[in-house]
Amino acid sequence: MIEVVFETHSLSEDNERGAASGWAHSCLSAEGRRLAWQLGERRRDDRIAAVFSSDLRRAVETADLAFAGSGVPVLLDWRLRECDYGDRNGGSAQQHHRDRARFLDAPYPGGESWRQAVVRVGRFLHDLPLRWRSKRVLVIGHVATRWALDHHVAGIPLETLISSDFAWQEGWEYTLDLPTSPTIS
Repeated sequence: MIEVVFETHSLSEDNERGAASGWAHSCLSAEGRRLAWQLGERRRDDRIAAVFSSDLRRAVETADLAFAGSGVPVLLDWRLRECDYGDRNGGSAQQHHRDRARFLDAPYPGGESWRQAVVRVGRFLHDLPLRWRSKRVLVIGHVATRWALDHHVAGIPLETLISSDFAWQEGWEYTLDLPTSPTIS
């Protein structure tokens, strides 16, 4: 068994200006830095053995600010990235949200589909038992990261997730109860 706590990256400059970053790097806003610090306050004494973070700047900054000086290792993994919107990285979040169902299985021009992104994150989940069995880990990521957890761990169909609004909260918790690694499809 592995306890996985998922937290989204903190508020970025792109979030504040209504842009969907995708694989584009965006820095945290002043409010995002404050929220990252609060994440650390919430989670530093939460039995976290390791923090896994997307390697996109907004997630890395979140992890660095939240866990600076804590002694908890922060490990970056590109597989935890947001969906690659390709030519639409950094475009309008409102338009992106309105059109995303079109890209459930068809890749964004120059990017990937949501299903491909969820499979990519699933490969990360598949590897967790190799080192982190019986541990509690924190994952900092994006919508695609959470959807992968909801899909692979909770069994929620992607067709349901893609039509749902993403409602922020202070973390989601999952249990990988795996005699072997999860099946990734």
